[in-house]
Amino acid sequence: MSAPMISLESATSQTSLDQLLATAKPSGCTSSSCGVSTKPADVDQAIWAKIKNHPCYSEEAHHYFARMHVAVAPACNIQCNYCNRKYDCANESRPGVVSEKLTPDQALRKVIAVANEVPQLSVLGVAGPGDACYDWKKTKETFERVAGEIHDIKLCISTNGLALPDHVAELVD
Repeated sequence: MSAPMISLESATSQTSLDQLLATAKPSGCTSSSCGVSTKPADVDQAIWAKIKNHPCYSEEAHHYFARMHVAVAPACNIQCNYCNRKYDCANESRPGVVSEKLTPDQALRKVIAVANEVPQLSVLGVAGPGDACYDWKKTKETFERVAGEIHDIKLCISTNGLALPDHVAELVD
């Protein structure tokens, strides 16, 4: 059984998302460790509004919304094991390990192709095989291109934080 198909436009209000989550039967991942199981009553409403339909932060949302990572930022300012490319196989699922690095233009084409096949796509992330903030030029160009074509997509980064202060203002914009 697959997750119900919904349009992103119909799930943008608090009421419609709450109705969807109350009536739909989730499928797919049944692990209790996926996402955060926090409910709206447990979280400040301003925070809940930001995370309610984000599959990385809401256990319920990850059953109904899709996310995608693109590997456009291979440079890094440290050499930790998060992106250790030595172990890259079909069973590898860490976002920092990839078989294919993309240019921002290739990433745009890939995201559009996936969005055409997966209407639940709501989040695009840059999560390795380097640091999204350290390799900022490629990250920013990818985000600008994708946001220019898919206006309601959320943009996320995975970063070790060392170069984050240099780009906070641009991220907010």
